[in-house]
Amino acid sequence: MSEFPQPPVQILDWAVSGQALPGESESGDAHMVAEFAQGALAAVVDGLGHGKEAAEAARAAVRTMERCAHAPVDDIILQCHAELRKTRGAVISLASFDATTNRMSWLGVGNIEGFLFRPGRSGVGARESLLLRSGVVGYQLPPLRAASLPVSSGDILMLATDGIFGSFGYAPLLHRPLQEAADDILRRYGKETDDAMVLVAQYLGFKP
Repeated sequence: MSEFPQPPVQILDWAVSGQALPGESESGDAHMVAEFAQGALAAVVDGLGHGKEAAEAARAAVRTMERCAHAPVDDIILQCHAELRKTRGAVISLASFDATTNRMSWLGVGNIEGFLFRPGRSGVGARESLLLRSGVVGYQLPPLRAASLPVSSGDILMLATDGIFGSFGYAPLLHRPLQEAADDILRRYGKETDDAMVLVAQYLGFKP
């Protein structure tokens, strides 16, 4: 018998909504969600600027994170930093969930905002905010200090690029389908002057 529980069928339920800057053929914003044994990684990336080169930087970051999704979040940023040196760079926020300990580690370099909502029994829960550190992955990194938080089944993570007005973090999410919530945030808070993307993910935890 294995010493560790087998990975759950699904650790995160998630949805994403995004749009390119009007007039551009592709967006410089990207996302990724990857599950691995007893864990999952969720991330949003914003390549600097707009258009093709921004999209190339974002895709390079996503490819790198997919290869090392199981690693600690600070190590993932370091690997992205090395890979993105040959691009214009990007800002990244990411969160890694450990279903064996019910904890989440998250880290943000740049201006991709992150919130963790903890629904309460009354329907109103606490909200945690990701501490962002100034820098550009692929160009100049700040000191990397990931934060670790306990998570419970039903907690909701939101990550959004700066093409979404910051007030999105107060949007009502409880008891709504995740795709509906993501689409509504983009519609209500998306800017017409930038690429925009929001990722909404709900932690399901370990379900043997």
